[in-house]
Amino acid sequence: MRAQYDIYPARAPAPLLDAATLLLVRSTPSQGWELLMTRRSAQASFVPGGYVFPGGGLEAQDAQEGLPVLTRPAMPAAQRQAAIAAVRETFEEMGLLLAVHADGRPATQADVDALDRRAALWPQLLARGLQLDLRGVWLLAHWTADPCVPKRFAVPFFIALAPQGQMAVADESEQFEPVWVAPQQALQQHADGHMPMIYPTLRTLERLAAYPETAALLAAVQTGPLWRSMPRSGRLGGKEYRCMENEAAYGELALLCPDGQAQHVLDWQSTQVVALRKNVLRLTAPNEGVMTGPGTNSYLIGEAATGFIAIDPGPSDAQHIERLLVAAGADIRAIVCTHSHPDHAPGAWLLQALCEEKTGVKPRVYGLPSGPGAPAHSHFVPDQVLQNKELLTLAGKGENAKITHTLQALHTPGHASNHLCLLLVEDGLLFTGDHILNGSTTIINPPDGNMAQYLQSLAYLDAVCAEHQVQFLLPAHGYVLGQARQVIAQLTAHRLAREAKVLAAMRQVPHGTPTDWVALAYADTPQALWPLAQRSLLAHAERIEALGLL
Repeated sequence: MRAQYDIYPARAPAPLLDAATLLLVRSTPSQGWELLMTRRSAQASFVPGGYVFPGGGLEAQDAQEGLPVLTRPAMPAAQRQAAIAAVRETFEEMGLLLAVHADGRPATQADVDALDRRAALWPQLLARGLQLDLRGVWLLAHWTADPCVPKRFAVPFFIALAPQGQMAVADESEQFEPVWVAPQQALQQHADGHMPMIYPTLRTLERLAAYPETAALLAAVQTGPLWRSMPRSGRLGGKEYRCMENEAAYGELALLCPDGQAQHVLDWQSTQVVALRKNVLRLTAPNEGVMTGPGTNSYLIGEAATGFIAIDPGPSDAQHIERLLVAAGADIRAIVCTHSHPDHAPGAWLLQALCEEKTGVKPRVYGLPSGPGAPAHSHFVPDQVLQNKELLTLAGKGENAKITHTLQALHTPGHASNHLCLLLVEDGLLFTGDHILNGSTTIINPPDGNMAQYLQSLAYLDAVCAEHQVQFLLPAHGYVLGQARQVIAQLTAHRLAREAKVLAAMRQVPHGTPTDWVALAYADTPQALWPLAQRSLLAHAERIEALGLL
C-alpha cells in the first residue's frame, strides 16, 4: 500500500519487553477448579493495584547452561527460558515452587521455607538437590501488547497444576493478597468493581471459564497454545475499544492504525463518510437488517486530483446517493456494481441521474448483466460490461499526471452469477462485494447462486491475493477484514465442513425434504435463520449431487 494514503501518520510503538506468566490451577469439590491470582503493588509501574497471574521479566540467568531444570524433550529453547522465568518469578512472588528432588519427590513446604526468595535461586536449588520441574508446564497462550500502550510486553502465558502441600504467600513488595478463585467468580468480582484487571487477564479468564475441569484444560493445551494475540484499539461508543483477532473490527483497526494510533471510530452510522485510506472512502447505507448487517457499504475510490469511482451505490435511497455525491466533490467518473441484488445496484441509476443533473456529466454504470436465473428484483443491464481482469483507471492531469487509482474487475460467480470483486491494484486492497462478508457467510441461492462456482471463485481470489500481496478485504457488509488469505482459507473450510453436514443429513434421511435436512445440518444455527440457511443447503445439495457423493 502507498504510505502517502495512510490516514494517520506513522508512529513507533513502544519496544517490546520479554516477560512470562504462570497460571497455577487446582481442582476443588465446590467450584470444579480455580486458579491463583494476586494483587499488584499500588506503586508498581505496570498495572498498579491490578489483579494478575504471577510472573515477571525474563532474566539472563534464565538462559544459562547447566541449570537444574527438568523439561520435556520437545520444549523449544526459547519456550524453556520463558517457562523457567515464569516458575522462578512465581516462587519469588508467591512462594510456590514447581521442583523435585533427585529421587523424584516433589518439593515440600519445608523445602520452600528453607529457601531465600530474595537471593539467587539456582545456587540454593543445587545446594538442596532440587531441580525445577517444567514437565507439567504447558504454553496456554501468547499475548503481545497492543501497539497503543506506553509499556509493552511480549508474554507467554503458561499453565500448570499447583504444587500440592505448598501455601501461597505473597512477597508483600511486588504482590499482595494471593487468592484462589474460579474464572467465572473472578470475572464477576471484576464486573462488581472489586478486582481491577487489564485486558489480557480478562480475556484469558473468559476463555478459561468454558472449561469444566483442569483435566480438560490441560489436555487442550498439550497440542499447542490455545491462542496468540496482539490486541488492537479504536473508539466505540465514545470510549476506547480493544479487540482480538477473532473479533469483527480487528482487520479495520489493523488497516487504519497499524502502529497503534487507536483513533479510528468504529460506530456504524449512515450520515458521514468514513475514510479508510485517503483514497478509499466508505459510506454505509441506512438499510441495516438480518441480510445486510449494519447496511450496504458504498465505496468511493480516488481523490480530488483524479475524481472518483463509486462501488455499489446501494439501494434506491435518494439521501444516501446525495451524500455519496457530496463526499466525492460531485466528481464521479464511473459507477461499478459488484452484482445486481437490490441492496447494491438500484442506487447506481439514481447516482448517475443525480450526477448528470448536478454536473452535466453522466458517468457510465459498469458491471455484468444479471443471469437468466436471477429473480426479477435483481434484473440489471449495465451501460458497459466489465470483462474478467478488465481495468478501470483514474488518472490525474498536468502536475498530477502520475497519480493513478486502478480497479481490476474479477468475475467471481457463486453468490450471484454476475458477481464481481474489485482489486485496487496500486494498494493491494480487494473489494469483495457479497462474496466475502464480515460476521456471516453469504447466502448461495440457486438457481442464480451456485456453490461449486462460489468455491471456485474463493480459490481464484486466493490466487489474486497471493499474486498481489493482498492483506485486506473490504466487504459490502461489515468492517474491513485483515489476513486476507487466512480469511479465505477459513471460509472455504467452513463451507466444506457445512457441506459434510448436509451430506450426512441427506444420507441419514434419504427421502427427506430440505426442511428435514436443514434441522440436522444447521443444528448449530438459530432456528429463526433456518429458512435462510435452507437456500444455501439447496446449493450444497446441488454440488453434492453433481459430484456424485450420494
